Amino acid sequence: MTGLFPRPRPVLAEGAVHVPGWLPAERQRELVTACREWARGPVPMRHTRLPGGGVMSAQTVCLGWHWLPYRYSRTADDVNGAQVAPFPEWLAELGREALREAYGDPAAGDGYEPDTALVNFYDGDARMGMHQDKDERSDAPVVSLSIGDSCVFRFGNPEDRGRPYTDVELESGDLFVFGGPSRFAYHGVVKVLPGTGDPEVTGLASGRINLTLRMTGLADA
Repeated sequence: MTGLFPRPRPVLAEGAVHVPGWLPAERQRELVTACREWARGPVPMRHTRLPGGGVMSAQTVCLGWHWLPYRYSRTADDVNGAQVAPFPEWLAELGREALREAYGDPAAGDGYEPDTALVNFYDGDARMGMHQDKDERSDAPVVSLSIGDSCVFRFGNPEDRGRPYTDVELESGDLFVFGGPSRFAYHGVVKVLPGTGDPEVTGLASGRINLTLRMTGLADA
């Protein structure tokens, strides 16, 4: 939960910027409402099953394109075969605003047309192992938004899952952008900190929502 003093705005590596408290309370509540609607379908939120048989502890629903390990499809072939909800233009504009803010450049959002979002819900026990976002054909930045309980986010390097990496506490309303040389850095969620979110601010009783906006670079067949 945000304290009395402003938190620093660190640049973790070239192209990787953490902007604390970027989303105002009203926008957080709007996003929670939207996420609840997306979670109902046409493709419901689910625990993704990995090829090796494991199941991700975070729950996911997708917009625009459906992500399944390790590719994108317009239809949720691993769930119910339905076409995923469309990616809304207002969310793309939010992504452009995020890039302008993170990089301090009015032109930073030019040409940024995200066409998919992964909406992840973490309860108090959920984690996310170190991984790269590399199923896209575009190297445009990833925009990540956090709402609800805080988490310990581990941001590493593009070479492997080991050190060097930095642990950052992401709170409700925080923005994290990674692009440029940091676009394919390994990253993950070490733990969620239950009870750190404020339901009065977010409208989310518990848990953490993370939205990541991406450009797939894919075209319809």
